[in-house]
Amino acid sequence: MSSTVTGPPPVPPQYPGYQEPQQDRVTRFIQRKWRDSPVWVAPAAMLVCMAGAVGYTYATSPTEANAGAAPTCLLKYATGFICPGCGGTRAAWYLLHGDIPAAARHHALFVFVVPFLLYMYVAWAGRRLFGWKIPQLNLSPGVIGVFIAAWGIFSVLRNLPWAPFTSFYV
Repeated sequence: MSSTVTGPPPVPPQYPGYQEPQQDRVTRFIQRKWRDSPVWVAPAAMLVCMAGAVGYTYATSPTEANAGAAPTCLLKYATGFICPGCGGTRAAWYLLHGDIPAAARHHALFVFVVPFLLYMYVAWAGRRLFGWKIPQLNLSPGVIGVFIAAWGIFSVLRNLPWAPFTSFYV
């Protein structure tokens, strides 16, 4: 037996005076545009953003920039610490040129995550646009938590000033 629920969930009895908050005009506008837009708009917008990032990375050659060149990492400039994403653009540049070891040297977690992100995009866009039955990657909160913890540990280790952790410094 299945039932479909329409409308907001019922008000819990312990909060009899609770009223569902009204959405603001911007939220209503965005949701209306999302609902009324063609099915191809979201995958195309995502593809344009990814192509812009890839094009910028490919054209700027971040491997030749010195520490003070624009754009620079504000955290590294102000504190001297390497931020969690530091080296990601250089890793992307090396990946675009097929140099996986150099990419991993600059940001190993970025290199690890890229294939998963690409697969997730293809599975989502393929299902949305063409109805493909590609299995979706359903990441549990535990998996996401482990990844965030690993990223945090990696970020701390790459800032330690003694060997062997100095090999993580980029």
